[in-house]
Amino acid sequence: MPKISVITVCFNAEKHLEQTIKSVIEQKNCDIEYIVIDGGSGDNTLSIIKQNESQITKYISESDKGIADAMNKGIALATGDYLMFLNADDYFQSHDAISVAISYMKEEKDIYIFDTIFLKKTGGIRRHSGGFGKRINFKGICHQGVLCKRELFQKTGSFDSTFKICMDYSFFMKAYRHGATGQYINEILSVMRDGGVSSLQDWPSLKQRFAEEKRVHLENNTSAFMRVIYAIYWGLYLPYRKICSVIK
Repeated sequence: MPKISVITVCFNAEKHLEQTIKSVIEQKNCDIEYIVIDGGSGDNTLSIIKQNESQITKYISESDKGIADAMNKGIALATGDYLMFLNADDYFQSHDAISVAISYMKEEKDIYIFDTIFLKKTGGIRRHSGGFGKRINFKGICHQGVLCKRELFQKTGSFDSTFKICMDYSFFMKAYRHGATGQYINEILSVMRDGGVSSLQDWPSLKQRFAEEKRVHLENNTSAFMRVIYAIYWGLYLPYRKICSVIK
């Protein structure tokens, strides 16, 4: 049975952190180490962490340089065979989510990709992540639904802290370009709330995210053919999404 390092990064996350922590420590029939990285919160976040300190393997509470920097601190502390990032707004789908996921991990892939539930005020929507193949040239995958081999971070490098939103997409694209192997499993791993920075739908936020996605594309695809494809893609996609945001 592989050891799983679950990493939660948080900052002023008192609203939902307790649920996130409980969903991790209540996992059954699996070998988990739990790491919490707090960015020096000013609310009750640290108190909640300390209340559960006996069941948290390691935690840090100090200022950081953003989400990617905090995630990289978690990677540095992790000792598991596979790493999973569960944000402070998110939680596991069930008490046996990890053990079910492990039951499918038979081929020693670098990345195992599962579905997630995107929880909005109107209800939950299942997000089918798809495979780890050519699709990633245009669409990222939710890191809340991914178990990633720790060795891959050693080979490929950690998250690029110059990204504020798309650090996970940048990592997965880079891993794909380095020949990482992946497998999609049609099971739900976690629930993610509609509250993260990547979920914002106002045009300034979308514009920032799309600028980072475009950067991921251009930094990882240097062929003349793909650059032409991306020029066409972004020339059509950006105006379309701007119109959609105005209509909403």
